[in-house]
Amino acid sequence: MKHLAKLNMFTMLKSLLILSLFITINTSAQNYKPVDSGSKVHFVIKNFGIATGGDLSGTQGTILFSPDSLARCSFDVTVAASTVNTDNVMRDKSLTSDEYFDATKYPVLRLVSTKIANTNKTDSGFYYFTGNLTIKGITKTITFPFHADKINDGYQFTGNFDIDRIEYGVGEKSMVLSNKVAVYLKIAAKKN
Repeated sequence: MKHLAKLNMFTMLKSLLILSLFITINTSAQNYKPVDSGSKVHFVIKNFGIATGGDLSGTQGTILFSPDSLARCSFDVTVAASTVNTDNVMRDKSLTSDEYFDATKYPVLRLVSTKIANTNKTDSGFYYFTGNLTIKGITKTITFPFHADKINDGYQFTGNFDIDRIEYGVGEKSMVLSNKVAVYLKIAAKKN
């Protein structure tokens, strides 16, 4: 009888261990890789009072994401400073110079999360990103809402935020060029 009780106890512990492992696997964040072809980092700044925009590409990094396990989620994504494209070759050359992005010395702009949290929106798929944005070796904390849409074998993450370019050493104060830059993110990520 004692042998049967020990066997039942062993079976029950084994079942609990398997169940615990299954729950842990299903609630852990999945590993995704940003895909440059489906991603876009767009920026808009006023120059002489006119909104002027451009894009950055060369998206790379790692993303851990699961809507059911936000505490385990993380984003570490970069774009290449040398890829700036404003549809004006002279302007692009100026923006990659040491006065602005200094693409030779600081080849990437980097966004790294420190916390991913739910928003108070009733629609699912909306989250808050808190993390560090590094441009030209200067790192500042930013927070912004973003949306995660499930796609074939991954996610499409979209969000936007504003930065002060002067705080990152991108150019100098100017009467004609705004300090405020609006940044729009669309990052496609596929399961790694």
